[in-house]
Amino acid sequence: MKNVIIIGGGIVGLSTAYYLNKEGYEVTVIDKGNISSGASFVNAGYITPSHIIPLASPGMIANGIKMMFNSASPFYMKPRLDVDFLKWSWYFHKSSTEAKVEKAIGVIKDINLLSRELFTDIKNSGDLGNFQLERKGLLMLYKTEESYLHEKKVAYRVAQEGLEVTDLNKDELRNIQPHVNIDAEGAIHYECDAHTTPNEIMPKLLAYLKQSGVIIKTQEEVVDLKTSDNRIKEIITNKQSYTPDEVVLAAGSWSGDLAKRLHLKLSLQGGKGYSINVARETGISVPAILMESKMAVTPMSGFTRFAGTMEFSGINNIIRKERVAAIANGASSFYPDLKINEAEIKSVKTGLRPVSPDGLPYIGRSASIKNLTIGTGHAMMGWSLGPATGKLITELLSGNKTSMDISSFDIQRSFT
Repeated sequence: MKNVIIIGGGIVGLSTAYYLNKEGYEVTVIDKGNISSGASFVNAGYITPSHIIPLASPGMIANGIKMMFNSASPFYMKPRLDVDFLKWSWYFHKSSTEAKVEKAIGVIKDINLLSRELFTDIKNSGDLGNFQLERKGLLMLYKTEESYLHEKKVAYRVAQEGLEVTDLNKDELRNIQPHVNIDAEGAIHYECDAHTTPNEIMPKLLAYLKQSGVIIKTQEEVVDLKTSDNRIKEIITNKQSYTPDEVVLAAGSWSGDLAKRLHLKLSLQGGKGYSINVARETGISVPAILMESKMAVTPMSGFTRFAGTMEFSGINNIIRKERVAAIANGASSFYPDLKINEAEIKSVKTGLRPVSPDGLPYIGRSASIKNLTIGTGHAMMGWSLGPATGKLITELLSGNKTSMDISSFDIQRSFT
């Protein structure tokens, strides 16, 4: 059986290893960290069929420029003279049209529904033991008429796609969240969504893969990729080298730099997010997005997570205190009886989400490197789409019909 090297041990890489292992492949995962931090651990844990509008949508670049000089803003693009960033920004602008958004809606819904089903299958299989997977939906909490009307349009489109959505007034919101004081005028409730605890699932998935014979190499960085006859013949790390039959590039925000070594153009930017865990009782039992604060709140196993921001400032793990403070302030704005304390603020974690110019993932085989498959660029839906991406990549490598049409995720697609 073919041996497959997966570069990247986030949710996409480990999900791919899970499904390839089930098909009998010899699988090795190489990660430059120790698979205990980053975007796959600090995200909001959402499984979101309701998120049918891609990040690249009309008005986003204008908002980014407006917020460019406010490093505490929810959507922050740090001004910098970087050719890749400038190209990506231009492609993002070109992708932010009504027509392209409309074209993306169906495929975003389909891959999210596929992933929701796969999360359920994984839980029912018992492979990982028990873990949190709850279908309580997602509340879009709003304070202003402007936010309500904006989300109402999205909700109408979500309902058109056949997904479950309800409009809640203040009293109905109180009924669904009786144990916490919420300062909001109401909510749009996307009942189609689910949530999990990433910090619970990732270690369980890692342990299962090791027990199942998948080789996991941590603290090992890929430094070069040698090609011959349009194939990757050798993967060289800072510790050793590998001779793969097939290679899966699932290195998140670092995928673009590795693609460059293969002379491939993979336009990607790392979008930094932050999360704060509150381990005391908050009374919050249903996940929510605080619309005016542009942040996510998730009741996880043993704590409540407050997460947010999309910061484009290059590949780094620098924590900006003003952005962390914005999350804490946003939480108390909607939950006035809750104040995130200094110790909780200091425990903040950060991670980089790989963002493509059109907000759609890259999933597919390379046209020029015959034994390379790529899975990255999921933006804020990386966690939600991890299992689906792993399943689709496995189907591609096995020569099976894919579970859905993936032409929109073509890694060679043009953005001009």
